[in-house]
Amino acid sequence: MNAKDKNKATKGVPLQILLVEDNEDDILIAKKAFKEIKLKNNLYIVRDGQEALDFIYHKGEYADKQKYPRPDLILLDINMPKVDGFQVLEQLKQDLEYMMIPVIMLTSSNNEADIARSYKAHAASYIQKPIGYEKFIKLITIFTNYWSAVNSPPQDNSQ
Repeated sequence: MNAKDKNKATKGVPLQILLVEDNEDDILIAKKAFKEIKLKNNLYIVRDGQEALDFIYHKGEYADKQKYPRPDLILLDINMPKVDGFQVLEQLKQDLEYMMIPVIMLTSSNNEADIARSYKAHAASYIQKPIGYEKFIKLITIFTNYWSAVNSPPQDNSQ
């Protein structure tokens, strides 16, 4: 999220959040959690890494930039079909146009190698998904408060 986007969050303008997740139960919990905490956001959901890249690069069904805007923040699972989360992260962080978008690895893995690989590929954060709805709500509340009110991201002039 760049400085302009941080101002969006504090002024009540919706943040554009892209959730990249293939587990339907986790998608339902995330949708409910974001709705319950009442953060102004538009939550877009894609179900695999290739679909995430299509969304971000406005390809195929995601060509309409008005309907599918550039994400301010990406929540990215690791283990997905087609293209995994590491491949998505690595591609975005090598692209000058998209490298400044914060990517948060949101995954069930607590594997040290996955954590290290995520940070080496420039993930902004690594969060293990909690088990249970109440814990997920608490995590999303803390997470959104941090990203919308506390965090000071670098200004991105590529837009």
